[in-house]
Amino acid sequence: MKFKTILTIGLLVASRLGYAQEIDKKKTIDLEQINVTSSRSEKKVIDVGRSVTVISNEQIKASGFNTVAELLSQQEGIYVVGTGQNPGQVNSLFMRGANNNQTLIMIDGVRISDPSNTDNGIELNELSIANIDKIEIVRGGHSTLYGSSAIGGVINIITKKNNKPGIHTDVNLQAGTFGKKTSMFSQNALLNYSHKSGFYANGAIYNNNTKGLDATVDTVTNPNDYAHKNRERDNFRKLDLIGKLGYRTNKLDLYASYKNTDQKADIDASAYKDDHANTVDFKRDLFTYGAAYKINDKLNFKYIGGNTTTKRVNLTDSSIVDDAGTYNHSHFKGIYDGETNTQELQGNYSLKGLNLVAGGGFFKERMNINTRYFSSAFGGFETKSDLTDLAINVKTNHQFMHIDINGSVINDDYSPFNLALGIRNTDHSLFGNNISYEINPSLKLKEGGLLYASYATGFNAPSLYQLYSPEKDFTSNILRGNKTLKPETSVSIEFGLKQQINQNIFFSLSLFKTTVENSIDYVYLWNGNASIASLTYLDYRGDTYINIGKQMNQGIELGISSKIGEQFLVSGNISMISGKLAYDPINVDTSHTHENHVQLYTNGAFVNKFTETIGLVRRPTAANIRLTYLPIPKLSITGNVRSVGARSDVYYNSSLGPYGALSTKGISNYTLLDLSGRINVNKTLTAGLRMENVFNTEYQEIYGYTTRGRGIYLNLHYTL
Repeated sequence: MKFKTILTIGLLVASRLGYAQEIDKKKTIDLEQINVTSSRSEKKVIDVGRSVTVISNEQIKASGFNTVAELLSQQEGIYVVGTGQNPGQVNSLFMRGANNNQTLIMIDGVRISDPSNTDNGIELNELSIANIDKIEIVRGGHSTLYGSSAIGGVINIITKKNNKPGIHTDVNLQAGTFGKKTSMFSQNALLNYSHKSGFYANGAIYNNNTKGLDATVDTVTNPNDYAHKNRERDNFRKLDLIGKLGYRTNKLDLYASYKNTDQKADIDASAYKDDHANTVDFKRDLFTYGAAYKINDKLNFKYIGGNTTTKRVNLTDSSIVDDAGTYNHSHFKGIYDGETNTQELQGNYSLKGLNLVAGGGFFKERMNINTRYFSSAFGGFETKSDLTDLAINVKTNHQFMHIDINGSVINDDYSPFNLALGIRNTDHSLFGNNISYEINPSLKLKEGGLLYASYATGFNAPSLYQLYSPEKDFTSNILRGNKTLKPETSVSIEFGLKQQINQNIFFSLSLFKTTVENSIDYVYLWNGNASIASLTYLDYRGDTYINIGKQMNQGIELGISSKIGEQFLVSGNISMISGKLAYDPINVDTSHTHENHVQLYTNGAFVNKFTETIGLVRRPTAANIRLTYLPIPKLSITGNVRSVGARSDVYYNSSLGPYGALSTKGISNYTLLDLSGRINVNKTLTAGLRMENVFNTEYQEIYGYTTRGRGIYLNLHYTL
């Protein structure tokens, strides 16, 4: 879809929304949410010249969801793959078409990632809703304030602090089923003690035990076939333990917290291929701490720090493959360790018409991988890999400055005008300096509107695995890791409108375009002295990572919320995105590839001429509509419709070159209806019932994998 076409559609939608002024003028909706992530200073959502969302604690409770991924999947501009599958399966997030590792996720301002992953991306299935106060989302490039990985946007999960003085408890129990022989039981409990002096302590626990579906689609038609009779259901268990201490007054805010995540998931071999003995055991220890001091109404300082360690163990043991009791004779164990450390100091200075934020800090990450594969077939075969001696790590130092200038600095008559400017210097220990900047003008309109534009550059640093993976081809001596990789860089342009209509309706409209240069791709290398048509296995020259691609995304997002009378709340959003990929052989670093042929693993194409691919995998048009009915003050009934358009997904195609590569296949659109009800039994107890996928719709999110059918969940929430 052309950008001009998207712009036209957006303007037409906006013009039609003007008719919403006929809605009842006596009622209001809450537009007072405060967003900090967008500018590192407190601003009301309607005053922020960016596309932002705040998910409040009350919204989290009312949703009935157990995971952050499920919450995020309902927001405009975001598509999360895997939320409809078994709990514990891989969830990949795509914000505004950016790749999964190009959206930054933080907890209390501390970057959360997994350095031992090939692309440094986080697995969203590890994020439960335990101890969350709110979630702030900023869409669009934001590297000026947050550095690497913020090409698609930033998601900041903010945990709870002090409460009113006394001891307070918050307990949530949920149980349900989502298919034959499935069950899910979760418990989420919080205990908070707050003293009138400002001291507080809280502790939380989240536990989930799921007996799941067979995660892969069964294509075997013979009911007596061993592969059909003995398919395994994939289960999941998860435990989060959280503790936090703090001291908070009007001037001082001190805190330290610890979170331990321990979970285990059954996984399968690949699309359509069941595996009886394949598990992933994941653990994370997260320490965060910080201090903020308000000197006066104009000046304050803030320090945040954090250290997180991860350990992921993938174990694939021998399993029986037929009725005769034959084993597949193989065993694999991979241990993937990662660690990050964040330290950052910022200062905020404000006066009439001016708000300045400046700061700096450093970020360090390290990884280690230890694997062993053993096969007892044909006399035995074993391979091992241990990267301990390589001491793989990188360090990043950064400095940033962001300033909001309001027209009132010149004259009060110009107060509707605002200009935000930002710049950041990042010094990476391997690839050197990167400069990011942002220009963000906005204009307040009469009757509660805001018109804004943004031009922002961003970057995404290569992962440790992409830089240092030591696997080497014995013929070419080319390493899989590539220390000459440059960061992916982006330019994002956005135009937006926010409008509050008669305090009854709030809508936002955003149009954006993002171009990412130097995209990092995983490639195969083949003998450059042979023709592509004649290549065989003997011509293989290794695999590696190189900067080669260019990705262009563009789209439109529309969000709307309304309160109609005292009994109806309506909200909805739609996100439409299109994109393309371009590859040019002139971008290939031949000093690293040794003039060999380059084949893209992502689509099997050989980069021997300029090629362009229209469309991006797993980036559909998606829409959500939510209607809540309040027949009496204590009862709410909610219907939620989610519609996802047709899109493409990937699968392994053995015919693409001698080794095969990924190919794409279309997946059909789907629409799901969820219904839920909540009743306040008394001041402390709330009961809820949620029916998921009411019509038991069959659909796929990932090619070859199943999704949950009709689910029924009972929820009890106790607060004191």
